[in-house]
Amino acid sequence: MKNDPNEEYVNYDLRRSGRSGQPGRPGGMDGRAGMPGQAGRPGGMGGRAGMPGQAGQPGGMGGRAGMSGQAGQPGRTGGRYSRPDQGVPVGYNGYPGAPGTEGYGGGIPGQPGGVGGRGGRPGQPGQIPRRRRKSHPFRTFLLTIVICLLIVCAAALGISFAFTKKAYSLMTYEKAGELDKESLTSDGVTNILLIGNDSRLGGEDGRSDAMILVSVSKNTGKILMTSILRDVYVEIPGHGSNRLNAAYAFGGAELLMETIEQNFDIPVHRYVLVNFEAFASVVDAVGGVDLELSAEEVVWVNAYLNEYNELTGKEFGYDYLPQTDGGMIHLNGAQALAYSRNRYIGSDFGRTERQRKVMEQIVKKLPSVVAKDLDGLIAALFPNLTTNLTLKECYGLVLRAPFIIRYERLSTGLPLEGTWQNETIDNMAVLGIDFEANRKYLRDNLYSGQQE
Repeated sequence: MKNDPNEEYVNYDLRRSGRSGQPGRPGGMDGRAGMPGQAGRPGGMGGRAGMPGQAGQPGGMGGRAGMSGQAGQPGRTGGRYSRPDQGVPVGYNGYPGAPGTEGYGGGIPGQPGGVGGRGGRPGQPGQIPRRRRKSHPFRTFLLTIVICLLIVCAAALGISFAFTKKAYSLMTYEKAGELDKESLTSDGVTNILLIGNDSRLGGEDGRSDAMILVSVSKNTGKILMTSILRDVYVEIPGHGSNRLNAAYAFGGAELLMETIEQNFDIPVHRYVLVNFEAFASVVDAVGGVDLELSAEEVVWVNAYLNEYNELTGKEFGYDYLPQTDGGMIHLNGAQALAYSRNRYIGSDFGRTERQRKVMEQIVKKLPSVVAKDLDGLIAALFPNLTTNLTLKECYGLVLRAPFIIRYERLSTGLPLEGTWQNETIDNMAVLGIDFEANRKYLRDNLYSGQQE
């Protein structure tokens, strides 16, 4: 009987019958007598009896009869099937054979099988099955602790899933065309584009005011927060060349992600759209942020507060910062938003740096807030978010969170220093950049190396 070449080395759990030969008797605890005939192999877990033959192998502990057939060599853990004519090790889950002169049965002594293996060849002394060790009280105690920890972890995971489902139900799900068919993670990297737009009508129109690409790389063990300047001059699919933030006005989140992928050579298939209210609400939910401001930045915070107060129906001068020489100042949500929107100090480079500073402070404070008032955080943030992430993908991110939080966090802006120049094209002030240098930065931080 020939072995199926497609089955011979891949099935670890099934076992085959032995071949025929001369009669023998098995040893082994609770084993039955081997079939008569030529050197039998023992059946594995759920195996069937062999054909009659020489020196039958014994059954394993609590197993069935030793199977007939020509004996293979002792198995080893994690091995594969033994062929009928070769002693190739067998896979795990088999019962070890233990025949021999000192076994429970007589017959021709056989070589014992390896751990989880099949019986050995006839003619060599067998081993007596070992007695089971008595349970040690301390070992039992440790096992109990492990089981308790597993139960607690399972409960925590269930709670996490419940909160995830609740948070997701508060968000607005909006498709992004063909990009929804693409996977969330590609080549070990998960990219999610955070979009803050300058719409005054709840985030349904306008150009993208802020773009931060959040990248989680399993390859390098890094979380990279990359602000992309809105004035970068790019090719927008189907719309020619323009500033990057125009892509959102032309085709929403889908076209903006396609534009970033085409120009920076990095796959972006998921987004989260954040409106003004969401930004201010999450800062308030974490108890505000403490940042170093210059005297000039204080002036501009108050100037931007005028617009925010008008949009939200608050009186003129509400939440104004006192005029100071600057220093460490505690900002609430509205003040942090005004601080982040300022592009008159340091141009767009300064603004994106301020946005990252606020985001970093939020990230630092999130763990304590989650522990104290997760419901409040969910209620403040998620009703103001729009995304094309699915609930299943959100569950997957929750499962990965214990590993992701140990990753190195980096924050930067594109274009990199020394890779851009101011240009005027079609009467627009834009940034012409060295795309290859910026692509290399992303590749080096996201796709180089291997994180186990």
